[in-house]
Amino acid sequence: MTKKIVVLRKVESQRSCSGVRYGECMKNHAVNIGGYTVDGCREFIAARGQEGSTAQLSCAACGCHRNFHRYLGTRS
Repeated sequence: MTKKIVVLRKVESQRSCSGVRYGECMKNHAVNIGGYTVDGCREFIAARGQEGSTAQLSCAACGCHRNFHRYLGTRS
């Protein structure tokens, strides 16, 4: 039996608004059936697109709009 090594690292993403951070995704995916389920996305990562375009408002990790992610404030 062989062992597998998993390496986790945090990738800094490019954001359209420098210094603004968004945290975990709060979108309820089970609202249609009356439940509460989130997808587990831990941080907003801007999708690829031109600076200031609407493509950068969606998360590359989960596909949700930026408004579903918790606003953490500005970096100091």
